[in-house]
Amino acid sequence: MQLLLGLGGNIGSPEEAFRAALLSLGLEHEILALSHLYRTRPVGPEQPDFFNLAAVLDLGCPPSEFLESCRRLEADAGRDRESEQRWGPRVLDLDLLLAESVVCRGPSLVLPHPRFHERAFALAPAAEVAQDWMHPILGLTVGDLADTALRADPEAIIEVLSFEF
Repeated sequence: MQLLLGLGGNIGSPEEAFRAALLSLGLEHEILALSHLYRTRPVGPEQPDFFNLAAVLDLGCPPSEFLESCRRLEADAGRDRESEQRWGPRVLDLDLLLAESVVCRGPSLVLPHPRFHERAFALAPAAEVAQDWMHPILGLTVGDLADTALRADPEAIIEVLSFEF
């Protein structure tokens, strides 16, 4: 099963956190595509700019198991979900955004990500690697959703940078 993963962070060295997470994930899952690195305007409380990128992975396990791996990687990078401020600064955020035509509304896993279709900072890098993927609930492509979100929030993306993995 192919999955669209969003990576984000804005404290410490997000690029290094992304590399470490991708190296670890790549040991068990094939990384099929990576977007550029996007510097984005933060949403929520006053904080440093975020860095975001998107990856398409071919999962070697169910999405729920993959989510557990992502949570461990976030913790290993220094993220403490229990004490952090909602939408506040973080060293590493790994979001399962979309998985083929999967719709899941479980207590720990929701696919597609419930706010993915509203977030220009996630949609812009996602459209770079999965433009034609269809949102299974909205019936729109990731590319169309990104166009709409970027028109609504044209200042969401500050700059696009290369990312070496």
